[in-house]
Amino acid sequence: MQKALLLFFIFISFHSYGQTSFTLADFYTNNPALDKKVNEVFNNLDEEAQIAQMIIGSAGELGKPEAVVKKLVQENKIGGLIFLKGEKSTHTAFVKELNEIAQQNKQLPLLYSIDAEPSLLRTRIKGSQPVPETIDIQTVEACDSVTKIINQELHDIGIQHNYAPVIDISPNNAAIKKRSFGDKETTLALSKTFIETSQANQIVATAKHFPGHGLVQGDTHKQSVYIDGEMQELSMYPPMIDAGVLTIMVAHITVQNNPLYNTDGLPSTCSRKIVTDLLKDQLGFQGLVITDALNMMKAISVVKDGPLLASKAGCDLLLMPIDEIGTLNAIKNEIKKDEAYKKQVHESVKKILRLKICLGMI
Repeated sequence: MQKALLLFFIFISFHSYGQTSFTLADFYTNNPALDKKVNEVFNNLDEEAQIAQMIIGSAGELGKPEAVVKKLVQENKIGGLIFLKGEKSTHTAFVKELNEIAQQNKQLPLLYSIDAEPSLLRTRIKGSQPVPETIDIQTVEACDSVTKIINQELHDIGIQHNYAPVIDISPNNAAIKKRSFGDKETTLALSKTFIETSQANQIVATAKHFPGHGLVQGDTHKQSVYIDGEMQELSMYPPMIDAGVLTIMVAHITVQNNPLYNTDGLPSTCSRKIVTDLLKDQLGFQGLVITDALNMMKAISVVKDGPLLASKAGCDLLLMPIDEIGTLNAIKNEIKKDEAYKKQVHESVKKILRLKICLGMI
């Protein structure tokens, strides 16, 4: 009888007060307990701490110096960090050190990310298990196996967010090369597997590079790149959204000669037509939109107020702005003048907090 009563009270307590823990499978659900948790965390942050959640700094051999990163964390100016080229042991030790800094300062945990595509894994995480190039993965079974290896490498380090898979369909572009799964049908099937296997294992996946970087000429790391007319790779994204992908990365690609979606000379990252009207409204994506790296020369870094424009376009996460503190201050100043933008920023921040809660970080 006592055991039955105890189970009854546990049942009543759970359903009265809601879940206390969540997973990535909860992110898109209608969940009052999760909504309540998000609002509680949001309301406990001051304005700067809220905006900082949107900013992703950089670490590793090609990132900002360790002293600079530590200062940004100590001052609560960033919400996450991408690890670039480096040794697995070095990444792991730095994650541990930064976690201790955040904890000591009673700050929210950082969201750690990396470009752990199969083709980039060996350089992003030196000392990781070998996996084939993306283009050499041919079956769903092989993709599932490779994704599980990558997931384990990220868990070992303490990284929660993978900027993969690449769903660009051509291996012939200068920036993509062997980072593509190949043709459209193969890419659709294997990308879906990569996303589902990652997120079932509590690693956030990212479909990239919206609206399509495979069938264009040029490399956005080095120059302005154009989609002239029709966006031929747009059909790749609805299946990824249906598969539950949690983040989509927008490329710094300029769209021209497209009556509906001309970006007026700006990269797609800074175009509200592309980020909000197309990706969020037309395609119905409700996850997090992240920019490609905002320090890319020619393609974005020369755009005046590029990170602010990207945020105003609808991007939720701002990856690698050259000046993290300047970006935070620009957003802070803009929301004082624009109530609609302030509401949009709050929505972005709440999505980021929701993701962190579903990752078990908060």
